[in-house]
Amino acid sequence: MNDDLLRVGVVQMNSRSDKEANLATAERLIDEAAERGAKLVGLPEYVSYLGAKDQHEANAESIPGPTTERFAAKARQHGIYLLGGSILERTDTPGKYFNTSTFYSPDGELQAVYRKIHLFDIDITGNVSANESATIMPGERPVTVGMDGHTVGLSICYDLRFPELYRLLALEGAEILFVPAAFTQFTGKDHWHVLLRARAIENQCYVLAPAQIGPHEPNAQCYGHALVADPWGTVTADAPNQEGVVIADLDFAYLRQVRTQLPSLANRRPAAYEPVTIHI
Repeated sequence: MNDDLLRVGVVQMNSRSDKEANLATAERLIDEAAERGAKLVGLPEYVSYLGAKDQHEANAESIPGPTTERFAAKARQHGIYLLGGSILERTDTPGKYFNTSTFYSPDGELQAVYRKIHLFDIDITGNVSANESATIMPGERPVTVGMDGHTVGLSICYDLRFPELYRLLALEGAEILFVPAAFTQFTGKDHWHVLLRARAIENQCYVLAPAQIGPHEPNAQCYGHALVADPWGTVTADAPNQEGVVIADLDFAYLRQVRTQLPSLANRRPAAYEPVTIHI
């Protein structure tokens, strides 16, 4: 076995308001990825429920809880690492939740919990309007997790637009960056591939982006294109326009080669990165 090679499975789903149906689909696609040889599998954002905010209370859970136990069981069943997309996590504040990602080891241990830091509050007149912070509270810290001698950095969807988060993850040793998402159709068509490739190039990491696709309540549409990008920024797997799994092989020897031959991370000059002085 070549320890520098890792087969991954990146899941694309059309989660909606039926939580049990969503979780059954997620479990089926985890099974498929494992059957195709994936040792690391990732699910998309809001994997268990993607629908109206007035149903968040009915679908939120504590962590650990029933959904995370199901994910842990799947990781254990197949002996894989699993990124559990994200789910609604209960908080102590009534009517407020975290958008939370969980990561499991092959023995089913919950190894890491990441709460989405950047919330999707935007208004592109006539196209996309969202106010995630109406029900979601922001997380407060970046999270990395070890995996067989490698480091995985966690993020969720709108985090993708904040490159400073990914640089912090890379400086903490991340070689894989996860971006489970429910990117909108309107923004995704112009920004999804560009931003994911940029995060891969500037941090010389593999980027794994499980995705939601298709319509969901209330009157929204997700872009899809679950993908894997390599440290050169090449998209090595890109999901078609349907639910399913895309498989890719990560090569950490190639990652080291990219970082050696184009040493942008090593060439950083943090001492020069002081606030800009304006001369008048």
